[in-house]
Amino acid sequence: MSFHLSSTESPAPGATSALQRSLKRFDITAMAVAAVISFDTVGQIATGGGEAATWTAVIALFFLAPYALLFAETGAAFPQEGGPYVWVKLAFGRSAAALTTLFYWVTNPIWLGGSLVFLAAETWDGFVFHLGSGTVADYTFKLLFVWVAILTAVVSLRRGKWITTAGAAVKVLTLALFTVTAVLYGIEHGFQGLTDARFTPTTAGFLALVPILLFAYVGFEAPNAAGEEMHDPQRDVPAALGRSATIAACCYLLPVLALLAVVPAHQVTGIGGFMEGARLVFGVYGGASGFLLTLTAVMFVFALLTQGSAWMIVSDRMQAMAAADGGFFARSLGAFHPRLGTPVRTNLLSGAVATLFMLAAMHLVDGDAGAVFAVVLTVAVTTLLLSYLVVVPALVVLRLRRPDTPRPYRVPFGDRGFMTCAVLVYAWILVGSWSALFPGVLEGLFGIDYVFSDVWGVSRASFEAFTLGTVAVLLLVGATGVTAARRTGVPPAVAGRPGT
Repeated sequence: MSFHLSSTESPAPGATSALQRSLKRFDITAMAVAAVISFDTVGQIATGGGEAATWTAVIALFFLAPYALLFAETGAAFPQEGGPYVWVKLAFGRSAAALTTLFYWVTNPIWLGGSLVFLAAETWDGFVFHLGSGTVADYTFKLLFVWVAILTAVVSLRRGKWITTAGAAVKVLTLALFTVTAVLYGIEHGFQGLTDARFTPTTAGFLALVPILLFAYVGFEAPNAAGEEMHDPQRDVPAALGRSATIAACCYLLPVLALLAVVPAHQVTGIGGFMEGARLVFGVYGGASGFLLTLTAVMFVFALLTQGSAWMIVSDRMQAMAAADGGFFARSLGAFHPRLGTPVRTNLLSGAVATLFMLAAMHLVDGDAGAVFAVVLTVAVTTLLLSYLVVVPALVVLRLRRPDTPRPYRVPFGDRGFMTCAVLVYAWILVGSWSALFPGVLEGLFGIDYVFSDVWGVSRASFEAFTLGTVAVLLLVGATGVTAARRTGVPPAVAGRPGT
């Protein structure tokens, strides 16, 4: 079965003339795994103690499962280049799609230049080669990390997909090695962490963990941004999404359980939890432990790098399609390189934003690396979750307004099943967005003690200035981009489409 939008609906048809179909089912699955499984969140989740494992399982069942069903159906029904940008445009118009895509896209250079690069540098400094903090070596490492990730997104997808595939394989292998080694360590020394772990879920734990767990689980629709570079998206997207979601759930739950089993919860830190746990359990390998730990650290950093690459590959395509479609600043920003088939200008813009955010995070936030890490990650959580507040309703609108669109895969139980999944997913996103933007507010409503500076390492004023300031700047940039695009006019090829 094949599906094509009409010429009056397909976004910026000229912009996709350089694309080549190079993604098969295995490639789509690997790209989703590389993008979604977040090493930087494993330690953050584990800081929640035993109940973190409980909430990881609960949210996998009541959020990840319905989320996967929704996006499997929509991704197979609307498989054109741009993915979520096109879905929101068809539902709510070009301007709404452009603003939503900006929030979705900017998450990734913020994340790359913030939490990913900080975690990579901390790991390299502690386990491979000393960098120091704020030194020339530290800056050099972080700049190289950011720009290597960007350059891997610049190369043609036919070649770049193997970089993300290697990253997915290394990521799963590293997590599996850690989990097995933790079990061996526990058998030999006892599972000390379990004596302090409390798996009973609490309201306080729920409110603390929801934003980071949602951030960890979202993103499986991302490969749809390269929909016209897939061989058979109608068949491959649902299957790939199901497989990658299952792998992701296991790759979060099992390492978190393993980490908590061998490391007391009060000793787990967000920025170093995974590698510190590895340092402990790798002692079972005797004289080979040092080499294996260093090798694991290198694999860890490589996986972080390819994680950033995977997101740059997909989110830059979304942003490029918004520009090429006449929705954001100049259409030239969305041009795809005729030989590489990649949105090079948007890639370079991502690199510039990531670099600026890295420098800002190192200079404008008080506190140690852990505090910077947590605040930067929260900004990324906020912008991504906010985009889903528009994307999810768009899926519902497309289901209701376009019932005759061929849907090779359908959510079980028809419209009722689809709407139930949408309500569940949207409710989770609402709670997660509010908790990420205004931590401690819901806790106060439930009478839960919440000392802000103790939790975040910065004052509430500094935190809100960084997060709300980022959101305000994004809204201003988005409004300016939409206005500028309108003033330049819509080209004849796209005039008269819905949303113009």
